[in-house]
Amino acid sequence: MTRIIFVEHDGTQHEVDAQDGVSLMQTALDASVPGIDGDCGGAAACGTCHCFIGDEWRKDFHEADPMEEAMLSMRPDRSDESRLGCQIDVKSDMDGMIVRLPEFQM
Repeated sequence: MTRIIFVEHDGTQHEVDAQDGVSLMQTALDASVPGIDGDCGGAAACGTCHCFIGDEWRKDFHEADPMEEAMLSMRPDRSDESRLGCQIDVKSDMDGMIVRLPEFQM
């Protein structure tokens, strides 16, 4: 299994064993990590799985598609590190990845 570390806005960490091929959003939901809502079920239609992923990890990800970009554009806290967790599937080379969560979801 691949270890993902979710960090809440207040610094609380949740180290989760993630199954490869499952989205970061679903991984967080399955582990009851606070701060990821996933209201649309992973369709990139609500933005409630917004997260921040550092440059060292994002460099190997596919670019955000237009739907994800549209959802992220509505976030007042969007940054260069912003992604939707539903659009990122866990891979074994993500072991140890830190995913920071925003103060609130939309």
